[in-house]
Amino acid sequence: MIRLVQLQHGATRSVAVVEEPTLRLLTGADTVYRLVEAALKTGRPLTAIVESDVAGERLDYDQVYVGRSPWRLLVPVDHPVDPARTLVSGTGLTHLGSAKNRDAMHGKSDDELTDSMRMFRRGLEGGRPDPGSIGAPPEWFYKGNGGVLRAHGEALDVPGFAEDGGEEAEVAGIYIVDSEGRPRRVGMAVGNEFSDHVFERSNYLNLAGSKLRSCALGPELVIQPDFAAVSGRVTIERGAAELWSKNISTGAAEMCHSLANLEHHHFKFDGHRRPGDVHVHFYGAHSLSFADEIQLTDGDVMSIQFAGFGRALRNPVRAAEKMRTPVSAVPFE
Repeated sequence: MIRLVQLQHGATRSVAVVEEPTLRLLTGADTVYRLVEAALKTGRPLTAIVESDVAGERLDYDQVYVGRSPWRLLVPVDHPVDPARTLVSGTGLTHLGSAKNRDAMHGKSDDELTDSMRMFRRGLEGGRPDPGSIGAPPEWFYKGNGGVLRAHGEALDVPGFAEDGGEEAEVAGIYIVDSEGRPRRVGMAVGNEFSDHVFERSNYLNLAGSKLRSCALGPELVIQPDFAAVSGRVTIERGAAELWSKNISTGAAEMCHSLANLEHHHFKFDGHRRPGDVHVHFYGAHSLSFADEIQLTDGDVMSIQFAGFGRALRNPVRAAEKMRTPVSAVPFE
């Protein structure tokens, strides 16, 4: 597997291959997007494009990772011209361990079937169709455009209007739509699909609004990862102490929807196959600290790592002051 990072030093951008404990800069493309464009134009495999381009300077990965280098890590994919050409979305109730947390969050009794559990059961029954067939649709939500993505080390914001902010440790798929409108999966990366669980718990119809938050991706993009069974760990740190941690799992063996089914139901919409667009799609979470009554506060650090996906994604929580006055639209006279 090839693992890539995007970096910036002043006005200079670059892509590098991870060769622990170093990063090797590529010489022919300054963004992952340009690498993909080269692969599409020449018909060569993306891995071959990368391997032929590895001839640049080596950087100390430790120094870059902890922020002591003039080079800083960026999100591992973006649109080179317009952040609005990146669509960030996700699917929920996809993991075998996720429905129990969601059902409890919505506060219904064990003998009362919630809408969340109905959708989960539909996924259990029809989320893994035979190849070439269409299965049950998953829950789908919109996160925002590329402006909501944060890199490793950057803060995830709890807005002034929010009731909470909590981690969702996931793997995200990264796609670029080619010139003929076909989605091309570039690879996958560790993600933190940060959400407002308190707002969602008050009414499951608040799910859509609870997802409109900043979220994190990276630090590494993995080309052709093994997604069969992926083990991981998520940790919450408060000050110098570990507040909460849990072993988590993702991958095909842990999900009630196949990857092909998730991709079909995302890209079946014409508007999601616009040539040149970037898509970042979160595949769903296994466990949440919120389910264990953990409420994150300003300065807490969320750390997420999955085996085979490189170094951990670490982001602090940054809580804004509470919003006191409404946002108003000014009418034209």
